[in-house]
Amino acid sequence: MVKAEQQPSRAIWMSTLAKAPLPLLEQCVATLEDLPDYGFLRSPEIGLTMVRGRAEGTGQPFNLGEMTLTRCVVQLDQLTGFGYVVGRSKRHAELAALCDGLLQHPGWHAQVQTNVIHPLQTAAQDQRHSEVAAVESTRVNFFTMLRGES
Repeated sequence: MVKAEQQPSRAIWMSTLAKAPLPLLEQCVATLEDLPDYGFLRSPEIGLTMVRGRAEGTGQPFNLGEMTLTRCVVQLDQLTGFGYVVGRSKRHAELAALCDGLLQHPGWHAQVQTNVIHPLQTAAQDQRHSEVAAVESTRVNFFTMLRGES
């Protein structure tokens, strides 16, 4: 089993699973062999959640609007896996819940970390780097421009 200080928190892997592109998540899950049987405690369902904001990040909270959310809860042996994803993808919520349940199992944790979580985190990091590079190429530094003064 992974030592507590080396084990990523559940919040991190759930965030990674929720934000992953569905085709990549399906591809990563397909690399796992002999998946255990699981049942639904809550079948994938689509609903709405209220998004709240704060003025300047610290002011009084206010309702920004509603957002579509899909959730799913699966049971593997005695473990319960949860999946919450933005949007209307029932398959994405199911795979996220399955991976969450597997990551809680000592026999599956390392394999799911290696085959699913790490590739998803790497892909997300690569995407962020390419977005930063695209934005950086259009940056204008106003402090280095001549002001026309002599």
